[in-house]
This record gives sequence, C-alpha cells and structure tokens, in this order.
Amino acid sequence: YIVKDNEVIIVDEFTGRVMAERRWGEGLHQAVEAKENVPIKKGSETLGSITYQNFFLTYPKFAGMTGTAKTEEAEFEAIYKKNVMVVPTAQKMQRDDLPDYVFKDKFIKWRAIAKQVEELYKRGQPILIGTTSIENSEIISTLLYDLKINHRLLNAKPENIKRESEIIAQAGSKYAVTVATNMAGRGTDILLGG
Repeated sequence: YIVKDNEVIIVDEFTGRVMAERRWGEGLHQAVEAKENVPIKKGSETLGSITYQNFFLTYPKFAGMTGTAKTEEAEFEAIYKKNVMVVPTAQKMQRDDLPDYVFKDKFIKWRAIAKQVEELYKRGQPILIGTTSIENSEIISTLLYDLKINHRLLNAKPENIKRESEIIAQAGSKYAVTVATNMAGRGTDILLGG
C-alpha cells in the first residue's frame, strides 16, 4: 500500500497498479489506517461475491481472443468447456527464441540481468525490463544504479504514476533503459527510436 493525500491506497502486488476505491475487509484497512495515523473510515460489508470463472459461465455465449490462450488450453477446457484454436500468423515468425536460463537464486538472476543490460546498453539498444513486483523493480534498479546505468524506474509509487505513459512511450529510445512492474503503460505505444 501507499499513503497519499492522508489516505491508505492499496497497490496490487502482482500488477503494481494503484487500486483506488478498494479497501481490505474485516478491519484490516482500518488497522493500517490507524498504524499510518490517517483518518479511519468506516468499513464496507460484502453482500455477495462470485469468481470471474463463474461470472463468465452465467452468459449463454462467450468467446475471447488472446496471444496466451494456448498455454492455458487445459484450463479453458476444464473450467469453461471451451476449446482453444490457434490462428496462424500472417507472416513468418521473426523472433529468435533463445534457450532458457536457470539460476540458483533470485539475486544471482538479477545480477545476471544487470550484466546483460550493461552489455546491451553499451550498444545503445533500448531495454524494457518487466518485473512482477515493486520490490523486484527496486532490486534491479539498485543493481543498475551500482553499474552506473542511467535508467527510468516505473512502479506504483506516486511520483511515477503521473508520468507512466510518457516513460513507457520513450522506452524505445536509443540508450533507454526502463524498469517497470508488469502493469506499466498498458495501452501506451512504445515509440521505436523515441
């Protein structure tokens, strides 16, 4: 969570997005407000809830399109009784899939990423590093700072939110190194070349 304008605001730990208007239940939000010495607001009461899966199943017809459904094909079959169909690309695949790297622990992984960034940075290649949490984004940012690599850090901290679109749009500039939680810049075009 963050404290902004004398209010406790939840930050989604997976996306890094600020979840304004959301409050924890069962007195937890009020406890955090007391801890942070901000005005304590009345809690809300949940009268009913439903999972996304069950909500979607209430519709007589539904379909979707995504670039990641094939890897979750078994889940779509088991939960929704829907099959997954792959639509072939209009052009031949140009991506070069490299082998996976496996590391002994997270810190060794982050150090290896920082060293890789250092090599690419020297060539002027733009680099966008997506992380799964604010904590991870700050770890890689610290390592890049130690290597004296100029970079932009984008996570849900208040000072970053206002410039989110601008930071992501410029992530394609020469020598641009951008570290962001995986929420960053949704709906923003990255301008190749800046």
